[in-house]
Amino acid sequence: MLITRRPLRGADAGASQTYPMQCSSLRKNGYVIVKGRPCKIVEMSTSKTGKYGHAKVHMIGIDLLTNKKYEDICPSTHKMSVLDDGGFLCLMSDIGEAPEDLKCPEGDIGQEIRERSERDE
Repeated sequence: MLITRRPLRGADAGASQTYPMQCSSLRKNGYVIVKGRPCKIVEMSTSKTGKYGHAKVHMIGIDLLTNKKYEDICPSTHKMSVLDDGGFLCLMSDIGEAPEDLKCPEGDIGQEIRERSERDE
């Protein structure tokens, strides 16, 4: 009997790495998918409602992988894909180790960590 082994191509728990959020709820320094690329929002402005349409959100994002600038304009009621960090921290020790299983704490301490992270402290 001949047994052949095929390489495992990958496994996935099925959890999405993004979730939908209304454009008007997005904020500067947030993470969003712009034109299919993961970006950090660096500029954002909202126009007033026009005679025939909805308010528009103009956002500029920097690609997290290539540092390339992307722009998008969409209705404020449109939903965009927002990156989900799952509440985990991305930290590096002094010797270069980067554990990926540290969950951000709840409460005041967790809030302070998130605020300082957004300010790049």
